[in-house]
Amino acid sequence: MSPFIQADLDLLERHFEVRRVDIGSIRRGIAGNLAAGYRIMRGLMWADVAFCWFAEKHAKWTVRLSRMIGRPSVVVVGGYEVASLPEIGHGSLLDPKKARIVRYVHERATVVLPVHESLGENAVRLLGVKSENIKPLHTGYDSGKFKPLGAKENMVLTVGMFNRTAIRLKGLDVFVQAASRVPEARFVIVGHAPDGSMEQLKATAPPNVEFAGFVPHDEVVRCYQRAKVYCQLSMYEGLPNALCEAMLCECVPVGTRVSGIPTAIGDTGFYAPVGDPEAAAEAIKMALRSDKGKDARARVMELFSFERREKALAEMIERLAR
Repeated sequence: MSPFIQADLDLLERHFEVRRVDIGSIRRGIAGNLAAGYRIMRGLMWADVAFCWFAEKHAKWTVRLSRMIGRPSVVVVGGYEVASLPEIGHGSLLDPKKARIVRYVHERATVVLPVHESLGENAVRLLGVKSENIKPLHTGYDSGKFKPLGAKENMVLTVGMFNRTAIRLKGLDVFVQAASRVPEARFVIVGHAPDGSMEQLKATAPPNVEFAGFVPHDEVVRCYQRAKVYCQLSMYEGLPNALCEAMLCECVPVGTRVSGIPTAIGDTGFYAPVGDPEAAAEAIKMALRSDKGKDARARVMELFSFERREKALAEMIERLAR
């Protein structure tokens, strides 16, 4: 389970009795759909409120069955569901079948919680849905777990799960090209690409780029703590989890001005246009000389604390349950 989903599960369990319905192991096809629907219905008959991450097929079934028996439903939207980037083949809205599922969830869920305002705006603009049930709620981050420790190294970091699409989506190609213009710094990529798409990037990378591969989440925290600069050079995002975690560890952020990235960074970091390695290199050089790390941590603690999300989510579900 992704750390941010696990965080919400832990949060809910502190306030409510929670039953987790696992449909991930069910095979596809008609029999699989029936088995999934049965498990979801059993959970709904027990529950007062249904809660899902991502507006995908499992959420559609949960929302539909919730409406049948009069249960309220909550669906969190992470970003991919309301994206449409044909130039790189990214987003559920590129697939008509998936787009219908996303529209159904937005139109019929009791509450839709995009992690950033831009995602709700995308749904309204691209799907033509109404906004009455769309209530943006930022993800929250644990400042006790993500905190500075020791001296910073002359290190520039980016973290993610990658494939051929994500390399362009997350600006990993720009990150590697920028590294050749900042030879005095060490550039580190944490994350692996199961489809082998990282190999081409490795072949063109300068010697100051290190490919760390998969790193357990607890060890990623230590990478944040060592890095002076964190880069989020994406062409599309919700509210980037890794960026906010790195900022809590006093990394100076460098990002693009798209979606949730400037919401996270504000004036505590530096910016470059999407797809511009020259500008990214200049922004990274300024960040390496900067002392904005403490400001970056303070911003995330103020705007995106885990306590703030916990309070808002618990109060909302309490209202729905009543």
